[in-house]
Amino acid sequence: MCSSLLASPAQSAPRTPVDDATVIEKLPFRAGESRARELDALRASARKAPGDAAVAAALAQAYFDTAQARGDPRFIGYADAVVSPFDPKMSVDLLVIRGMLRQYRHDFDGALGDFAAALAQDPERAGAHAWRGAIYLVLAQYDKARKECAALLELQRPVLQGGCTGLVQAYTGQLSSAYATLQTTLALARYDDQRLWLLTRLGEVSAWLGQKARAERHYRDALALDRDDGYLLAAWADFLLDNKRPAEVVKLLAGWEASDPLLLRLAEAETLLQVPTAIAHLQALDDRFAAAKLRGDTTHRAEEARFQLRLRKNAVLAVQLASANYQVQKEPRDLRMLLEAALAARDPDAAKPARDWLQSTGFEDAPMRALGEQTLGLPPVVKKQVMAP
Repeated sequence: MCSSLLASPAQSAPRTPVDDATVIEKLPFRAGESRARELDALRASARKAPGDAAVAAALAQAYFDTAQARGDPRFIGYADAVVSPFDPKMSVDLLVIRGMLRQYRHDFDGALGDFAAALAQDPERAGAHAWRGAIYLVLAQYDKARKECAALLELQRPVLQGGCTGLVQAYTGQLSSAYATLQTTLALARYDDQRLWLLTRLGEVSAWLGQKARAERHYRDALALDRDDGYLLAAWADFLLDNKRPAEVVKLLAGWEASDPLLLRLAEAETLLQVPTAIAHLQALDDRFAAAKLRGDTTHRAEEARFQLRLRKNAVLAVQLASANYQVQKEPRDLRMLLEAALAARDPDAAKPARDWLQSTGFEDAPMRALGEQTLGLPPVVKKQVMAP
């Protein structure tokens, strides 16, 4: 999942921001009555001007923001329906938005193509550089990510550049430097959307450094901004689960059942607590993963691997799903799931790509490195045939 300070709102025409106060990225916000009214107004505008690319871009951006905030993929479909009629003659704004929609569905090649096309028309479109950096991080192509960070520096966008550089450092064995970079960038952030993203990432980096109290402080500061954000909720829920606090997860995620990643974490916490609602939520996840397979949707393989491993206790299927997911995305949580599944399945060969990543990047999270060590020399058991993911 690409979660990023790296998203930019649609603009009616190419422009050159004159200072860093210009908002060129927009993160999720609280979805409520104001959001519903905004969407209604944008839909009305789009109906009145069906061929207006700027109006379409504004509506598609709002749908994307809502999908990110609520973790509800239906809004990605709504955005697609708005954008697709303009193909193949798309404005820069629509190209950027289509790239964002494609990366959401893990069509990273298509997304990179759209961002490149947008930059060919508007070389100063910082959001396109930022999204490209986010995708290269997911693909573990760190040299390419650094080039996008450098482009953001050239465009004098210190908040975007700092977020980009901080994550590259975090993923490549420089956690202390990453923390310092993100902390410095937080001091430059002028908007709550920027602060939410940076605080969430500071929480993650602190947790990887083993600084639990500091991680919790950053997560709580992000939550205090009172904005809906699916990535923040997932990261905070994972922190709580890792620290054996499932009751707080149940309270946190009540009402978020529409989001598959958040429902997964809710069901995991409920199962640990033996809450009766866990049964219905487990069945709902079974149904959703089955429906995704019928649609050919593979965007939640990491979540399905976690579901099979931790909740259905099917380690063999979990390692297949985690291995397939690793072929597409290689962020730390993806690597952790592959290691956990391989260890449970007693499959050292499946864990090798994750061990190689740990060695090549120098990633410093101690628990993950310990998982990698545990998979070394693991005596395998006879593998059973299961249905391929």
